[in-house]
Amino acid sequence: MCDPIAGLVEIPCVKRNAIGTANALVAADLALAGCVSKIPADECIMALDKVGKQMPTSLRETGLGGLAGTPTGQAIKAKIFGHDA
Repeated sequence: MCDPIAGLVEIPCVKRNAIGTANALVAADLALAGCVSKIPADECIMALDKVGKQMPTSLRETGLGGLAGTPTGQAIKAKIFGHDA
């Protein structure tokens, strides 16, 4: 889940960068080792696109729902942009 609080991708996504880096290295190792997915990448991408389009807008990294919609997320937004933001 990544819910940009106040539209700032740094909160909380930056904490996941190390995990993303590790996943990329593992994926590269698997590809170089010749591991092949049972479901082609194009089909995975199409499935993810379909699921994403079925999700409510507030859950699509818009900063409207999830962690961004929590009281703390809203307080951070108000502190940065003012109470009417």
